[in-house]
Amino acid sequence: MLEIGTKAPAFTLPDQNGVQRSLSDYLGQKVVLYFYPKDMTAGCTKQACAFGDLYPQFLEKGAAVLGVSRDSVASHKRFEEKYALPFTLLADPELEAIRAYDVWKEKKNYGKVSMGVVRTTYLIDESGVIVKAFGQVKAAENPAQMLEELS
Repeated sequence: MLEIGTKAPAFTLPDQNGVQRSLSDYLGQKVVLYFYPKDMTAGCTKQACAFGDLYPQFLEKGAAVLGVSRDSVASHKRFEEKYALPFTLLADPELEAIRAYDVWKEKKNYGKVSMGVVRTTYLIDESGVIVKAFGQVKAAENPAQMLEELS
């Protein structure tokens, strides 16, 4: 996980509509940047829907919400449409941001070891500096936790 107080690594990735988005597009506002393993899975859906439910409150606090996974633009589009997600999902199949934010790790699932995205959320301030970092977050609780961090 990256250190608090460091400059957030720059990236440019396509969103669920295929539009290129850069972290620098969000300078001047806070960013909740969350990394999750996979679209349409139980935990990731709970987390995304909770961010969606709380999204108006994130906007009130001047914060953008960006979700990042290895999934494709098309997968993100289906995920967005199925659950009416109001925020930006970024496709990172090449692991550009995933590796830069140190969330690509060895994981154990039922005794099987593999590499994957560890559910992690960063809060980035208006000048692009990481001010909070949470690793191995609980999917359902993370959105409310992040909203609290903005207060």
